[in-house]
Amino acid sequence: MGIVYLAVLLIGTMCMLLLDHRFRLFFWRDARAAAIVTAVGVLFLLGWDLAGIGLGIFLRGEGAIATGVMLGPQLPLEEPVFLLFLVLCTMVLYTGARRILARSMLPREGDRRLESRRLEDQRLEDQRLEDRRLQKKNL
Repeated sequence: MGIVYLAVLLIGTMCMLLLDHRFRLFFWRDARAAAIVTAVGVLFLLGWDLAGIGLGIFLRGEGAIATGVMLGPQLPLEEPVFLLFLVLCTMVLYTGARRILARSMLPREGDRRLESRRLEDQRLEDQRLEDRRLQKKNL
């Protein structure tokens, strides 16, 4: 009985969790929300698999690297572990990409100074116009 595939899936899951911990992307950012998203994702994909198995679309392949332990007809032990890895990997990649994109859209320090200077110039111009209007009114 081989355990290579299951071991690789578990190692990959651990690596995703280490990345998540390092950058606080998913579970280490909001554990409750991450647990709900993960559970919903795994259950949805497991239901999808069961529907495919029921329709005869998904079949278990023979492999020497798999454990051979079956949770149901055509449903190997590795499948829920793979789905867990898939959901975790997707969410870590999504939250990481979202963070990178958010950082790239922030204005740079030079841009902020220019914007601040522009706003100050606008404020001074408005003040000058208001002073002129008051001078004309007093004459």
